[in-house]
Amino acid sequence: MAAAVLHKDGTFLGTQRGYGEFEGGWEFPGGKIEEGESPQAALLRELKEELGIDAIVEQFLMTVECNYPQFHLMMHCYLCSIAEGKIQLKEHKSARWMNREQFDDVEWLPADLDVVKRIRDMDIDGLA
Repeated sequence: MAAAVLHKDGTFLGTQRGYGEFEGGWEFPGGKIEEGESPQAALLRELKEELGIDAIVEQFLMTVECNYPQFHLMMHCYLCSIAEGKIQLKEHKSARWMNREQFDDVEWLPADLDVVKRIRDMDIDGLA
């Protein structure tokens, strides 16, 4: 799995799942890495499919490993920005730009909690 930590003006995009076992939970957008695909290529494809945007993968942030009752998740997370397009929710119920103080306003999925913690600990002054 790969996840995009999209950032803009000191805020980060969270998306609310619109389907499946974790419907209603908040996450950083992304998805499965297909065979022969790099995590970065998977992110560009997933962001286009799910949100209708073209993105720039800027830098690796972290890899999260999380044990769910039914499976083990390994998720490679990257800081990204929107290159082109307006967000269209094709698979999510909702999306929201949040600053770090607003992260507690939503219920994050377990794997994404580690990403939230990393973002809170980061120096984000240089992120536009």
